[in-house]
Amino acid sequence: MNLFSFATLSQGGLNSASGNTQFSVGYIGLFGDFVYLSVKQPFMTQQELGIFGEQLAQRYLKKKGYKILATNFRFAKLELDIVCGAAGKLVVVEVKTRQTAEIGEPWRAVTRAKQKQIIKAANHYIFSKDVHLETRFDIVSIVHNGFRTDLEHIEDAFSPC
Repeated sequence: MNLFSFATLSQGGLNSASGNTQFSVGYIGLFGDFVYLSVKQPFMTQQELGIFGEQLAQRYLKKKGYKILATNFRFAKLELDIVCGAAGKLVVVEVKTRQTAEIGEPWRAVTRAKQKQIIKAANHYIFSKDVHLETRFDIVSIVHNGFRTDLEHIEDAFSPC
């Protein structure tokens, strides 16, 4: 396992929705597509946990060379968590964050019905922004609690077909 400093995350921490909670980052370890992160934080609400996961996913993707094009893009009642570019492709990323994997890994919550919603919102994004790139759908699955944070990036997790 390669351990490296993740200074951009630890400088000032991550803010919660209320702006009051600070997260202290010790280190981040990268092993394949798994990230192990030592984080100390107080209790978080479900909303704060979701925001934390999306911010962590954005920083992870930037570190891997992705260019963030949009976050929380909304169409009707649908939302795309992260839209980014990488290797000449448009990449739509769904982020799922949980406190435990006891009932299953977070990525398992991206059901076929949820995938259809993401694809519908992605189609609107593509047409509204006049994008002419191949599109890939990824999932960033995060388990975060008081003991550790695990991040798994699943590239090409599903397709429109």
